[in-house]
Amino acid sequence: MSISLIGIISVQVFWIKKSIDLAENQFTSDVKSALMQVSQNISDRELNQFYNKYSRFAQNRENLTESEIKDFIYQQVDTARQETFTYAQSILEENYRVPTEFFENDSLNFTKILSKEEVTIIKNQISGDEDIENMAPEERFFKYEELKDVEKLLSANQSRILFGRMPIHQRVSNDEITFGLEKELTERGIDTEFKYGVYNNDFATKLKSGYFRKNADKTYVVNLFADNDGESNYQLHVSFPDKKNFLLASVGKILALSVLFILVIILAFVSSLYQMIKQKQISEIKTDFINNMTHEFKTPIATINLALDAIKNPKIIKEEEKILRYVQMIRDENKRMHAQVENVLRISKLEKNQLDLSKEKEDLNDLIEEAISHVELMVQSKGGYINTHLNAVMSEILANNFHLTNVIVNMLDNAIKYSPNAPKIDIFTENTARNIILKVKDEGMGMTKNVQKNIFKKFYREETGNIHNVKGHGLGLAYVKKIIEDHQGTVHVESERGKGSTFIVKLPLI
Repeated sequence: MSISLIGIISVQVFWIKKSIDLAENQFTSDVKSALMQVSQNISDRELNQFYNKYSRFAQNRENLTESEIKDFIYQQVDTARQETFTYAQSILEENYRVPTEFFENDSLNFTKILSKEEVTIIKNQISGDEDIENMAPEERFFKYEELKDVEKLLSANQSRILFGRMPIHQRVSNDEITFGLEKELTERGIDTEFKYGVYNNDFATKLKSGYFRKNADKTYVVNLFADNDGESNYQLHVSFPDKKNFLLASVGKILALSVLFILVIILAFVSSLYQMIKQKQISEIKTDFINNMTHEFKTPIATINLALDAIKNPKIIKEEEKILRYVQMIRDENKRMHAQVENVLRISKLEKNQLDLSKEKEDLNDLIEEAISHVELMVQSKGGYINTHLNAVMSEILANNFHLTNVIVNMLDNAIKYSPNAPKIDIFTENTARNIILKVKDEGMGMTKNVQKNIFKKFYREETGNIHNVKGHGLGLAYVKKIIEDHQGTVHVESERGKGSTFIVKLPLI
């Protein structure tokens, strides 16, 4: 199970990492594409600005310096289809001298290009003696246009040279860069904050968005106003402060599902281990309980058998006094076994909520005195004492007399059993605003922190190496806790090994 769990988690983690890496690669690709488009848009805008400004001089047909006509003719004869295809193009190239504001008393060349295209198709029977030029065409097409794209292309180099003499902040503005980046990034689904800065090689320019710091590992770079070789003195650097959060959000749903499933698998695994360990502990505790109960029943059964054998003895049967003593022994041992059975049945009924807990108004101080009377002779026989410090002024509670008395008796019985020497027990009561506090303090062997955590669990007994050195089967304190909780109270223990224990019960006043 552990190997399978580790394998599944490893595959999930590897898959999540691959998903994030894929998202990051896609992010990088989209950002680079957006930056290249922004750079191209800025360059195109500058070229269009240059072209639109100086093309108007050519429209006026002034300052014409020279013109040239270039002809291109292509002809193909298709004998299978009995037709002749002719394509002819005439290009008129006119060069103008236009004034420029970049240099005083200077001008620049501006080229205007016009195109005429003619397509002719002759579908006659062609023989070797016929003159193709004199045949009447069946189809003829003409197209006249101005080749503005070619004009712009020829102007691009001049544009770069002329505008290249201007400072970068006069060629492009922060608003244009910001708007362009927002538009291109949004079209590619990148909706996160960005910072940018334009650098002249390694030197910062005035173009930047607020505080920007160049970091080679965290910024994306594209050249601005690149030449024909793609080289430029200006670079646009863009960074994304929230890139990590954006990438996680982009795979957020899948990532959340993967994490959820991993947690479910881990919880199921831990729960399985916990249940296995718990069942093992319960099995061990039940085995100890059976051993203890067997021991508890073995002694009275042996005593009863001995008493019965003695009564059957002809010498003893005539002595009434001895017979009565043996009968009393049988009755006492029978009561002892009955008490053990009642403890087990009582706990079972408590767990099934079948125990009758009818409650009436009772005085806790009186219940304490009654409980002391049940164990007083046992304490005196061991040379110990029970001192009471009943300081609670208000002591009336809603309780079941029988069961709450048994609770106090059980706590006193524990204090007696776990006192290696003469039991020294003190009982305290005191009031808080709405409750009464009962404390049963002894100077016995005490218990460790681990024992304190488990002391109120059913069947639990502290491991001492000999499970029969103290009589009991781990049900008394489980019974105490259940009865106190059914009285809307709480119980806990404070103890230190070798220095005794104090059981503290808090019950609500009427």
